[in-house]
Amino acid sequence: MAEIERESMEYDVVIVGAGPAGLSAAIRLKQLDADLNVVVLEKGSEVGAHILSGAVLDPSGLDALLPDWRNMDAPINVPVTSDNFYMLGEAGQVRIPNFVMPPLMSNHGTYIVSMANVCRWMAEQAEGMGVEIFPGMACSDIVYGENGEVKGVVAGVFGLEADGSYGENTEPGMELHGKYVFLSEGVRGSLSKQVIEKFDLAKDASPQKYGLGMKEIWEIDPAKHKEGTVTHTMGWPLGKNAGGGSFIYHLDKNQVYVGFVVHLNYENPHLFPYMEFQRFKHHPMVAELLEGGKRVAYGARAITEGGWQSLPKTAFPGGALLGCSAGMVNVPRIKGNHNAMLSGKAAAEAAFEAIGAGRSGDTLDGYDTEVRTGAIGKDLKRVRNVKPLWSNYGLTASLTIGGADMWCNNIFGTSPLNLKHGKSDAEATGKAADFKPIDYPKPDGKLSFDRLTNVAFSFTNHEESQPAHLKLIDDSIPISVNLPQYAEPAQRYCPAGVYEVVDNNFVINFQNCVHCKTCDIKDPSQNIVWTTPQGGDGPNYPNM
Repeated sequence: MAEIERESMEYDVVIVGAGPAGLSAAIRLKQLDADLNVVVLEKGSEVGAHILSGAVLDPSGLDALLPDWRNMDAPINVPVTSDNFYMLGEAGQVRIPNFVMPPLMSNHGTYIVSMANVCRWMAEQAEGMGVEIFPGMACSDIVYGENGEVKGVVAGVFGLEADGSYGENTEPGMELHGKYVFLSEGVRGSLSKQVIEKFDLAKDASPQKYGLGMKEIWEIDPAKHKEGTVTHTMGWPLGKNAGGGSFIYHLDKNQVYVGFVVHLNYENPHLFPYMEFQRFKHHPMVAELLEGGKRVAYGARAITEGGWQSLPKTAFPGGALLGCSAGMVNVPRIKGNHNAMLSGKAAAEAAFEAIGAGRSGDTLDGYDTEVRTGAIGKDLKRVRNVKPLWSNYGLTASLTIGGADMWCNNIFGTSPLNLKHGKSDAEATGKAADFKPIDYPKPDGKLSFDRLTNVAFSFTNHEESQPAHLKLIDDSIPISVNLPQYAEPAQRYCPAGVYEVVDNNFVINFQNCVHCKTCDIKDPSQNIVWTTPQGGDGPNYPNM
């Protein structure tokens, strides 16, 4: 790449990703100094196009960033009015009383939102303050300085040849340099992954853990709609096959978010997370709600679930990891957007102080300290044992011991337990011969749908002449290793039908990719590397 000549632009801070973390950082920088030059680069076709979240928003992050947001026409207008927790069996359900739940699990004071629309609104606030935001600009490479620090990124490469080379019609992109570079790419970001490895940021952390979250938006019968109602379930259909659960959120306009999360540390390679989601909708409680309605959107994305133990160092020479790029989701609460916003605010304050002192390109250790000792660290630390309990001992232990542990943290501010995560999710995958295949019912086209039909409702699109952005380290491994040993689980763990085995050939339908990154996480041979396609490609979520 050294021979490629590119123009460059200089900024005070370069931010990769227009999610809640990156936009919070941009807004806070301009609040601190309106003269700072700040740019946000977003690979989606527009801000919000790649944003998918539950989402029940804890407003604490927004309160800290924009205290007057309630008077600023924010798309945050459905307060949670009812909180329900159920344990499902195949034919029925048992409600878990709210009073047994630790106070931190309460959704009092939270809001059901489309984070895609919240980010669009945040982008408007940032642009009004003078932030430059460029959607459709995928960042494909890191630019390093003379001392090995992160100096900037390469953005806007278009028209690569099919083999990945630069041809006469290739637009080589630009280098955007900053005194500091913030990576707020979301889960398993391609640049964040490189930086974590280069600077060994995870050397003192447990392996990161992940879940796969799938979501549909339904328009339902107005008679069944209960605006502000939040329901979470555990148990069926996953049972002992995998950890996970569901969410059902009633927003406004007779719409309901229906989502399903499968923890990616499952052992049985025959498990089909997408079909578990589709089967879930046939539970009597869910089917009764959805019957007569229609599905209007679908999407999927991975979720960082490692929490406190898996948090890498969040500052590196020349920049910082923000939000889900580092992993700041509170798993029991299924919430991370508030921590993403707080991380953006904290990174901005650290960079502002450094730039004011004439520094650039160094490590913002003050940011990492704030993440660990401030509101984010406190939020993650008090629930740190729930996920490893669930991973190692199952749902019952997570509910009983994990619940007691959260109560202990709530009452005493500490807990005697300090459990660690063991294997990575890829390493947790067992051999196909050790497990029975799972027989999934065929989708009925009314409540449940096949993957390709549903992917059409993610409005995903990729320029087909470009090289596949899903790279195999060794082309032979899917057929020579993964197929005989693991029944090639990529055929099942991908929620978009990207991977197939056809006539003993491994086929990658990259056009279907919704950028969830599950393949990069769960492939048992760690042979698939997710890289960014050209800017503007991927899903186009309307109001996820």
